[in-house]
Amino acid sequence: MVKPGKVGWGGAALAIVLTTALAPPASGIIGGHDATAEYPFMVSVLKDGHHYCGASLIKPDWIVTAGHCTVNLDPQQLSVRVGDRDRTKGEEAEVTEVIAHPNFSYEPFHDDVAVMKLDHPVNAQPIEVAADPGPEGTATRILGWGMTCEDGSECPDVPIVLQELDTELVADDRCSENYNPDNELCTDSPTENAQACMLDSGGPQIKGRPGQWELIGATSRDGDANPQCATGPGIYTDLTAHRDWINRTTAG
Repeated sequence: MVKPGKVGWGGAALAIVLTTALAPPASGIIGGHDATAEYPFMVSVLKDGHHYCGASLIKPDWIVTAGHCTVNLDPQQLSVRVGDRDRTKGEEAEVTEVIAHPNFSYEPFHDDVAVMKLDHPVNAQPIEVAADPGPEGTATRILGWGMTCEDGSECPDVPIVLQELDTELVADDRCSENYNPDNELCTDSPTENAQACMLDSGGPQIKGRPGQWELIGATSRDGDANPQCATGPGIYTDLTAHRDWINRTTAG
């Protein structure tokens, strides 16, 4: 997730300390807890061998993530681990193709979504993109391996075990940071001071229940002007609004 004044909620571990011009920084979950269910579609995207962004397996050889997780990167730098709550385990694959939405931009953000093709099909079970996200008040859940506190010096080691946080869709007017209600989801948590943060970018926002999860969003950025991640709502790319583009791009 991207904080106000930052490029994004995604990046290599060093990006929590040193933000360079080469790629946007990343984001993680504050106020969450160890995953309580299996999420076989959960993906850790690695840049040069280090966790960089989250993603969701949508076909055996395709993943979907945030567009800002692709900035200034070559596929040769990227690999993935799929299907395990422990980000050091899971099936491994290389990335052979990176395709950001044709209208993607950051500063300001637009259409913050991308797909990546893997070098071979994996055995993990993909998740389907839902037909719609649901109305305001819909219960959702976010997943990630990002920072668990606001100050990286206080939590320098991002979690090995996947974190989850129960969230819900809230009114569009709660999000003020260049927010587009047509293809983004304003999301908050019933848990106080809890939200995605650095190194959570691209990770899934889901609805449903164990065994019947549907994918509705990808972690994008902070939703208010406060520079802290967990003080307000977050903005998630509405993958249901981009479903046609995702299907066309990953066809064949």
